[in-house]
Amino acid sequence: MQIQINTDNNIDSGDKLTSLIEGEIESSFGAFQDRLTTVDVHLGDESAGRPSDNDMRCMIEVRPRGHQSVAVSHHAETTHEAITGACHKMHSRLETLFGRLDHDRASHTTVRGTTP
Repeated sequence: MQIQINTDNNIDSGDKLTSLIEGEIESSFGAFQDRLTTVDVHLGDESAGRPSDNDMRCMIEVRPRGHQSVAVSHHAETTHEAITGACHKMHSRLETLFGRLDHDRASHTTVRGTTP
């Protein structure tokens, strides 16, 4: 699983932020890491530095192996809250996606009545 981090000009993208994002991604998506090829994280300050409520946005797009990409976004007061919220949303989406796929595979029967 490859992690790519992108920020706009209003967010300091130093080592501390990179470590925070990678830690959140690995703890949230660790169970799915063998099933994901890429995780793209996009952080932005939608008010361009002006004070306002919920102006930090984190958009996460993942590419599951053999499937279309899945994206979620979360707005919050701080960068950390936006990252955490987006990771939580994506974790739920991935549980749903892979749960359905695993259920379909488990319930699939062949002509001879056995599962592959």
